[in-house]
Amino acid sequence: MHLDRLIVVLETVAVAGRPITAMELQQSTGLPRPTCYRLLQTLAEHRLLDEPGEGGRYLIGERLVRIALLGQSDADIRQAAAPALKEASIDLGEAVFLSRFRDKGVEIVQVETPADPVRSYVHPGLGFRPMHACSCSKAIAAFAEDDFREEILSGAMRAYTDHTMTTPEELRTEFADIHARGYAECVEEIEMGVSSVAAPVRIGNVGVIYSVGATGPLRRFTKAKRAVIGARMQVLATKVSGAIQLYGADQR
Repeated sequence: MHLDRLIVVLETVAVAGRPITAMELQQSTGLPRPTCYRLLQTLAEHRLLDEPGEGGRYLIGERLVRIALLGQSDADIRQAAAPALKEASIDLGEAVFLSRFRDKGVEIVQVETPADPVRSYVHPGLGFRPMHACSCSKAIAAFAEDDFREEILSGAMRAYTDHTMTTPEELRTEFADIHARGYAECVEEIEMGVSSVAAPVRIGNVGVIYSVGATGPLRRFTKAKRAVIGARMQVLATKVSGAIQLYGADQR
């Protein structure tokens, strides 16, 4: 069966743990040479295999890695990221959260709160967030593929407050700013008196699937403080990226 052979090729490349040539693949699988080359071409066309450089060697493609990451359960992602989120929350004295891309939207899936029982904080809640008006969503959208970003800009954009950006022009400028500085802000765009800052979580070369952020009252999230938190969220994003990838590797 054609699908069976495709799976054999993918498994062989994955098990190799390094880029392998078509000849090595053919010898390992025992497939006829024309069939082997045809399967490699098909998988490469669909970005399930990548062919780095010009050496004729193949490795698991970014698209397949992305599919695997999107398929990880929320429980797995939360378990991998929770320790780093908790450490950041205690350090900042604010609620810190993890969001993930799902169904052309972004959802907050994990929140860690400060340990100090007498310090007030703003809990962002769980669930989906608007793509145009939340730092966690904008941090992902700003680094998304052009087609998806244009889809966001062409959709309806509800004004939650007087500060919500609701025009494509505003959002294009906002996405460009986020891309340049490396983190997104939400300043009273969903709720008055509340602000948040989020940074994209990059997983290798497969793009931005997750984001991490912190939320709190605007009186503490001043412009200067948001810049500090943005830098901290970028560091946290790197830690969470490593934790997610390491956890996924441990489960295989």
